[in-house]
Amino acid sequence: MSEIASPRRRRPASPRELRNDVWLALALLLGAVLSAALGSVAGVYGDETAQGMQWSLLYALGLTAPLAVRRRYPEIVAVAIAIVFFVGVSVRIPELYVGNIAVFIAMYTVGAWVDDRRRAMYVRIAIIVGMFLWLLVTTFQSATAPTDEGLSREGLFSPFVAFMLIQFLVNAAFFGGAYYMGDRAHASALERAALEDRTRELESEREVTAAQAVALDRVRIARELHDVVAHHVSAMGVQAGAARAVMDRDPEAARAALAGVEASARSALEDLRHLLETLRTPDGDAPNASTVRLAGLTDLVAHANDNGLSVTLTIIGDPVPVPDLVQVNVYRVAQEALTNARRHGGPDAAADVRLRYGDDAVELEIVNTGRTATPIRPGLGIVGMRERAAASGGSLEATPRARGGFLVRLRVPLSERVVA
Repeated sequence: MSEIASPRRRRPASPRELRNDVWLALALLLGAVLSAALGSVAGVYGDETAQGMQWSLLYALGLTAPLAVRRRYPEIVAVAIAIVFFVGVSVRIPELYVGNIAVFIAMYTVGAWVDDRRRAMYVRIAIIVGMFLWLLVTTFQSATAPTDEGLSREGLFSPFVAFMLIQFLVNAAFFGGAYYMGDRAHASALERAALEDRTRELESEREVTAAQAVALDRVRIARELHDVVAHHVSAMGVQAGAARAVMDRDPEAARAALAGVEASARSALEDLRHLLETLRTPDGDAPNASTVRLAGLTDLVAHANDNGLSVTLTIIGDPVPVPDLVQVNVYRVAQEALTNARRHGGPDAAADVRLRYGDDAVELEIVNTGRTATPIRPGLGIVGMRERAAASGGSLEATPRARGGFLVRLRVPLSERVVA
């Protein structure tokens, strides 16, 4: 099975997704204002808290408003939110939770929505490096600050050192998770886009296949109608012409010829009825359909002799089991070849039919004498014969003879693999 080619760019954000970004920004704005107000009341930073609620409102707005356009400008939004977050924490804005969420979403969006993967990597790495440098600076400032308040700093693994290690580990997990989840979201979006493209291709192929199936059915129906009707109509034309020629001087012969016309018409109607029953049956096989077989070549030759074409039949080799499809197609090719010989060979035309059974193939050869229509143009009959040969996995040769007449040679292998 062929691999599905992945597109290099993901689908643009839908209007619904863009509207959801606006709602997300509004929800986080409310959360940031509430968090800052509660943090101020709780005295998160003690006396170092930034004074004035206006600074908290400005911080909440700068932290969340860019998220409204995060899918349109992911890199700018991520950098802007990171800067606002660094500044807010540095000046001790009493908000501890929504800022982390905003930074995570901004980092994730860069990984999920930037198609230039190199640029997405550089932006995120720059933010991560800046964050850890900021942590190192604040840690150094806290460690060297001349105060005895807060956690104890005594010993190599003092409570202060343990707290700072926790800070670094939590931030590493935080940014690493945002980085990984963004990359996975982008890869999943590309895979989904590839599957959608492949689905559309399959739908298009299915429509083409359905149209081809309809066309093939029409070709099959046209071929069957041609083979059934042309043979009998041709015979009826010969018999009617004979009746007209002898009507005045030999009424009995004219009546016999007209009886032949009637018999041919009845046979044509019977064959058409069987054909229509076959076509109207869902499984393609009418309950009482009389399918032609190679054994019917004897009657076919006799019918041709009765209608003015001298035909001989020679069977070479011992009969072997032949698939039904091959039998029908060989019979129809013989029928069409004899019809063409009677139609185009002239009044003195004769034909020789040879059926040869081999170990691995069955061969049919029809050679007729008489005139050859010039120029030779492959009509529907020859096209139908070639289609029958191809449907049976065989080959057909149909060519005029240098000394007059026409040669049709069909060879069909009996291997079930080829027939299938």
